[in-house]
Amino acid sequence: MSLIPAATVLLLRQNNNGMEVLLVERSSNTAFGDLYVFPGGKVDSEDNFSDKLSFHSDLDDADCSKLLDLDFGGASFWVACIRECFEEVGVLLARKKDGSMIDLNNKDKDRFVDYREGLISNNISFLEICERENLFFETTNIVPFSHWITPDIETKRFDTRFFAAEMPKDQPTLHDGNELTNSLWIAPKEAIKKAWNGEIKMILPTSKNLEQTFDFNSTNELISFYKNKGSSEIKSILPKFKKVDGKWEGRLPDDEGYEDF
Repeated sequence: MSLIPAATVLLLRQNNNGMEVLLVERSSNTAFGDLYVFPGGKVDSEDNFSDKLSFHSDLDDADCSKLLDLDFGGASFWVACIRECFEEVGVLLARKKDGSMIDLNNKDKDRFVDYREGLISNNISFLEICERENLFFETTNIVPFSHWITPDIETKRFDTRFFAAEMPKDQPTLHDGNELTNSLWIAPKEAIKKAWNGEIKMILPTSKNLEQTFDFNSTNELISFYKNKGSSEIKSILPKFKKVDGKWEGRLPDDEGYEDF
């Protein structure tokens, strides 16, 4: 069974108490229902507009593919990440090509609310929005963070690229109320604590990516570190599971006995 390419993003912001990440709760009637995850989803065919990406980004497909250690097609992961973030929580990781910021609180709000609704209902493509508004993606500030592959015991498997990005200033977050039923800004360690206490539900890739942020004191520190990290340093993570004495056990690549599991 072929893997489904997907992209998701850890949206990060800094406040007086430290770094926070945006988590969203998926609706019970969707994939990963009732779980808290990061905004994201599968890469759509319309996300592959690499021939026009140079007009909307400071990276082209060759640059993106190199950063993800791919031969080609890397740009579609960035586009999917930006599109899904806009669809799901109304956050646009872009600016005008002339360098001006988009005002989603006031003068540009109604127009982009309409764009978002049209995008969700498939009445407009993301590329059309980009071309109408002359948008420029902040691709160099959306950094590859990790790479997870769904274990082969699952019937539906994803090849997911996790990115990290700083939350744009003066933009609101509003979950769509359809696929997502809740959203919250939370310190990564607090999120893990709530998961351990059973207050929120999350799966292994979410918790492990949260734990991966623990070594950083600020959003800027984390973004800068991963911006300078080579593609070969971000290892693919394929969890392995099997039943041992009637109970499921799992291993990650760094765990002892992983290769023989």
